Amino acid sequence: MILYNLILFLQFLCRPRVKALVGSLCARNPRIKCYDLLTAVTGLNCCLNSTNIELFLKNEPQSTSTKNLVHFAQTFRNGVLTKFDYVFPSANYRHYGQFFPPRYNLENIPHDIPLFLSYGGIDALSDVPDVRILLDILKFHDPDKLTVQFIKEYAHIDFIMAINAKDIVFKDVLSFFKRYA
Repeated sequence: MILYNLILFLQFLCRPRVKALVGSLCARNPRIKCYDLLTAVTGLNCCLNSTNIELFLKNEPQSTSTKNLVHFAQTFRNGVLTKFDYVFPSANYRHYGQFFPPRYNLENIPHDIPLFLSYGGIDALSDVPDVRILLDILKFHDPDKLTVQFIKEYAHIDFIMAINAKDIVFKDVLSFFKRYA
């Protein structure tokens, strides 16, 4: 149990090591294109250029805890959004007072809280079917407080690094924040 807990809190993706590995792969093997590595995970980003990729690799990927990745995998595997499953019923009971982790009930999000939801048509991480499930859960949300932006040609990284994100995404996000500040 001690080893299990230790592994959960270890850092995953120590950035200097990952950066060195990816940089080495990209520089030494002309058949490997860094853009393709990113696309394999995020979907075919429409609007990146090589300068964006270089900038991305200077700052990403950021480290995270192994526990965070295990939780993501649990959610993906089970298809249910719950609190972290400690696997051992006794550990779950210690944390939650029950043998299995409680589900997050997204319907409990206050209906009058402002929400901005932006998603892309070719995003491999936040794909359209999953976003539609979320939108169905939010169907009773106050329509004046829910802003949904769909960008058909965008994949995951386009939302932060596309050459046109300033005009397509950021202006709407800033407008949303000004409206509810």
